[in-house]
Amino acid sequence: MSGVEEIDLTDLNRFAHGFPHDVFDRLRSEHPVWWHPPTANTPDGEGFWVLSRYADIVAAAGDSATYSSETGGDRSGGGTLIEDLPAEWAIGKLLNMMDDPRHAGVRRLLSPSVAPRTIQLIEDDLRQRAATIVDTALAEGDCDFLLDLAAELPLQAVAQLLGVPQEDRHQLFAWANVALDYDDRELGEATARTQRAVAETRAYGTQLLAAKTREPGDDLLSLAAHATIDGQPLTDMEKAMLFSLLIAAGSETTRNSIAVGMLAFIERPESWQRLREDRGELGSAVEEILRFASTTTYNRRTATRDTVLGEQRIRAGDKVTLWWSAANRDPEVFPDPHRFDITRRPNQHLAFGRGGHFCLGSALARMEIRVVFDALLDRVGTVELTAPVEYTRSNKHTGIRHMPVRLAAR
Repeated sequence: MSGVEEIDLTDLNRFAHGFPHDVFDRLRSEHPVWWHPPTANTPDGEGFWVLSRYADIVAAAGDSATYSSETGGDRSGGGTLIEDLPAEWAIGKLLNMMDDPRHAGVRRLLSPSVAPRTIQLIEDDLRQRAATIVDTALAEGDCDFLLDLAAELPLQAVAQLLGVPQEDRHQLFAWANVALDYDDRELGEATARTQRAVAETRAYGTQLLAAKTREPGDDLLSLAAHATIDGQPLTDMEKAMLFSLLIAAGSETTRNSIAVGMLAFIERPESWQRLREDRGELGSAVEEILRFASTTTYNRRTATRDTVLGEQRIRAGDKVTLWWSAANRDPEVFPDPHRFDITRRPNQHLAFGRGGHFCLGSALARMEIRVVFDALLDRVGTVELTAPVEYTRSNKHTGIRHMPVRLAAR
């Protein structure tokens, strides 16, 4: 392991300016299945395995019997973060921290609401919303691309799908930002501010779910409020956790893909011009944006039994982290992987994960990115940064806090 001892993936300062691709290039080349020893920053005081190669991550993601999203060995906690979460709070109750059969049962309930055929029914509405969002930003000229443009359509869309009043979306966005960011804390820590944001989100969700139980509508929360699995309703904890998850996942990842994608175009104006001249490339451009941004950087699994991966012996109960962002820059799969190429084909990226936990909202995310960039290409001539981009300080999500830009109409 000589030469990698100084790498600390639990030091959030390493991620304060975006994902450290140079670190993972080294790991993928030298130690693709690497035991990360505990450091002063590591929650729980224990190490974990780091997977950085595409093939290994696909193998682990596709083997939920060996790599659990809940727990494994004699571990009492677990989940999909590096730090253990308690069984009574998240494990087996939050959709992305469930194993089958419960996980599959909840997915079957939700899948029809976010299936491609269903999502197509709202495309015209999303296009109208995107046009209004871009026109409003253009009228300002100088704006924050993240807040004023990238975040708005995903927020409006997730509010509509969940049955959240549109006037409440920015408050929910604010709470989600506090809960997901680590600007004032370290891994495994909670502050009064984050605890308050989580509590307020949960209280809001509980109240809204109660209203949907009394008077259901045609939305996802109404579905969850009245759904049954094997004749039994979802528990109150499952419903509350689902609300929090969908608010965060439905807005956070897509807005950052849009923002990081626009940043890639700003830095490569020839790609923006090519896309403007040939809108037929927009589909492949969306896939490249998703690969290039890779906004969900990792998910953890826990080994349920002794196994071998990449010639390394992994023991039952070991934490195993799957670094999607590293897999999406694997040169064995993506030639010249650090090049932003809107014509890249094939592009079998892992931005939505792989296996049973493949992102439920992938069709919606793709549509949102497409209609936002369609609106930008129709209306915007130039986009230039007016100040440095400010990234979130997190190793779990590659996010942008602020992206000041100046827009000029076509």
